[in-house]
Amino acid sequence: MREAFKKVEALQRPKTQEISLDDVERGVQRATGALTALAHGDGHLCFELEADATIPSEYILFHNFRATPIPDGLAPKIGNYLRRTQGKHGGWALVHDGPFDISASVKAYFALKLIGDGVEAPHMRRAREAILSRGGAANSNVFTRFLLALFGEVPWRAVPVMPVEIMHLPRWFPFHLDKVSYWARCVMVPLFVLQAKKPRARNPLGIGISELFVTPPEHVQTWPGSPHATWPWTPIFGGIDRILQKTQDYFPKKRRQRAIDKAVAWVSERLNGEDGLGAIFPAMVNSVLMYEVLGYPADHPQVRIACEAIEKLVVVKEHEAYVQPCLSPVWDTALASHALLEAGGGEAEHQARRGLDWLRPLQVLDIKGDWAAAKPNVRPGGWAFQYANPHFPDLDDTAVVVMAMDRAMRQHGLVAGMPDYGAAIARAREWVEGLQSKDGGWAAFDADNNHHYLNSIPFSDHGALLDPPTADVTARVVSMLAQLGETRASSKALDRGVAYLLADQEEDGSWYGRWGMNFIYGTWSVLCALNAAGHDHASPEIRRAVSWLIRIQNPDGGWGEDASSYKIDPAFEPGYSTASQTAWALLALMAAGACDDPAVTRGINYLTRTQGADGFWAEERYTATGFPRVFYLRYHGYPKFFPLWAMARFRNLKRSNARNVAFGM
Repeated sequence: MREAFKKVEALQRPKTQEISLDDVERGVQRATGALTALAHGDGHLCFELEADATIPSEYILFHNFRATPIPDGLAPKIGNYLRRTQGKHGGWALVHDGPFDISASVKAYFALKLIGDGVEAPHMRRAREAILSRGGAANSNVFTRFLLALFGEVPWRAVPVMPVEIMHLPRWFPFHLDKVSYWARCVMVPLFVLQAKKPRARNPLGIGISELFVTPPEHVQTWPGSPHATWPWTPIFGGIDRILQKTQDYFPKKRRQRAIDKAVAWVSERLNGEDGLGAIFPAMVNSVLMYEVLGYPADHPQVRIACEAIEKLVVVKEHEAYVQPCLSPVWDTALASHALLEAGGGEAEHQARRGLDWLRPLQVLDIKGDWAAAKPNVRPGGWAFQYANPHFPDLDDTAVVVMAMDRAMRQHGLVAGMPDYGAAIARAREWVEGLQSKDGGWAAFDADNNHHYLNSIPFSDHGALLDPPTADVTARVVSMLAQLGETRASSKALDRGVAYLLADQEEDGSWYGRWGMNFIYGTWSVLCALNAAGHDHASPEIRRAVSWLIRIQNPDGGWGEDASSYKIDPAFEPGYSTASQTAWALLALMAAGACDDPAVTRGINYLTRTQGADGFWAEERYTATGFPRVFYLRYHGYPKFFPLWAMARFRNLKRSNARNVAFGM
């Protein structure tokens, strides 16, 4: 990717052209009308959330494991999706047009074979050759090998042992559920039961993928470990796993049963109705399989509702279908409300308020979720990402919702018919401040979830077992506190948060972005926060960040960053321009007082030039992050509201002759 961009950068950068504010206004109006038209009747917005081929493939495997029928006509449509997303390299990637990924490729091949694709079909032959040329399915990651063990394709020794007796461990023990992230807990707890019981897929047709192994699985002696492992944890955890492999079948049966009972109780408490365990696909699937292996009938209420939660994630189109990893209504509605408030006008502001009114009752006020293990004296008050996920609200969503509510109130005042969000804001602020970590930063779901040695256990080959503080989430909270009137002098929490951000800046002036791709996202988040906190625009930190953003602008006037920037040692990698990443860069530059810089004009020109006839922007590339290096996301809403937000802000600053952004985002 970098070499391709070196060739492009050799081309002469087009001269900066003045842009007509009338053209910008027309683009804003078209995007505003298109966005408001997509709102649901109750005011909220929820756009598709697309991952890679693994989720729809696992959906096929899930139904085959249970020998349950896939809804009519769905399997061929998922097949069409998988065939279309196959890469030129023969396999499947984690992002649009990305490099080969062996785990995604093994799952997609298996799923296609299960729905009837012949092994000698050209696309299947290409996939098989690509997989075998890279060492075969034995080189898949832990989660893929676990799935293959359930189908009897690899022995259970191919999977690191995670004994269900973990449920008995005290909190002081080096490994405990409270020490890992929310998503890890939700996936792992039912998985503990599956590993203890070692069920076998029903697999009615007996279809396997032995042809994807270079060496027969039963003869493989060494399975891939965690690339994130560090000394001395690699030999320590490796030795523990070898001991567990030999002893796990001899654990006391009564103690094991009590551990299984604890796991089932943990899952059942958090089952979350039709929104599912953790409201994420892998945890939902594991919960269904856990209940079934324990003998729950298919019509048991918990099994039935867990299955319904999975089916709600399916997106069905005319010729294709795929499965979302989760749903994003709170995030979409809150961000769209910001964009619409920036756009202004009766239609946009009315829709923003409808969205905020829909959000208000979703605030979690009466459940102390898993976050309370670290902060037991903090009252709940956050919002979750999904329609419902009360045990796992997150700070990023909460801060974004609060800032939108505060802006709506300040922008319009408490006029007739305008809701007072004051109580909701105060309660959310209390919760957010209470979840600050000891280092001054904020994480997505928990406080002080930074036991980094746990990423060295063999099970954690994805390196995403934890939820430590990050610059982008910390920036969102700093923005929120500053927008609510706090200063570094008046708020110890804000002061510590700003200090965390300043200490976390990269040498080139950027900030790492955990939940968006990547340094562009992180830098946008932090520059907005520093501006809101009153940090001097002339400070070295802000000038370095501004210079970096201008330096990485693409010749077409846009900005883009490739997923390869999430390497073991992260570093910016240029990518093709996208509307959402361009919008982040523009919002960052404007927050830093650079509205009049020619780079901003070029960026706005890029957005006006690439806006579609429907008022939106085409964006196939993935610009968001589930887990760096292993799981990425394409928010279909991002190119609908972020470019609108950036164009409207540019128009507002130019028309008012103001150069300071007044809000936290």
